[in-house]
Amino acid sequence: MFVVTVTYTAPLEAVDPLRPAHGDWLNELVARRVLLAAGRQVPLVGGVYLAAGMPAEELDRILATDPYVLHGVARHDVVEFVPLLVAPGLEDLKAEA
Repeated sequence: MFVVTVTYTAPLEAVDPLRPAHGDWLNELVARRVLLAAGRQVPLVGGVYLAAGMPAEELDRILATDPYVLHGVARHDVVEFVPLLVAPGLEDLKAEA
């Protein structure tokens, strides 16, 4: 499993026009359960994703298709981790370890 942080590398004025395409991209990945959660950082300097377990190279390929990355307004930082403890109801996350 991975935690992905998104950091804007351009002003919000450059990011905002890309939000619809980025949102479509996120919705498609969430629907496929590639991303398990996605949201904005507070303050709004980027976002955070929780990504399903997969080979790191596959995640890198997927993240490279983000409209924000394609247009040079954000970067991703990825941390891989093994979920050993999970809240009740989230046991399927632990099973990916």
